Amino acid sequence: MLRAEKSLSQVQLAEEFGVDKSTIAKYETGERSPDLETLVRLARFFNVSTDFLLGLED
Repeated sequence: MLRAEKSLSQVQLAEEFGVDKSTIAKYETGERSPDLETLVRLARFFNVSTDFLLGLED
């Protein structure tokens, strides 16, 4: 949802974070979780809390 709101493709986000597109896809489907450092970077990038990314708050 956040990626789409910024009109970013999975490829663009993957390039921003230095990971493969498949990694972003797996984050989005819940097949894989980011490590703590990446979680914090994602939260800062999207200007949301880590709790929001973890589904602990709306």
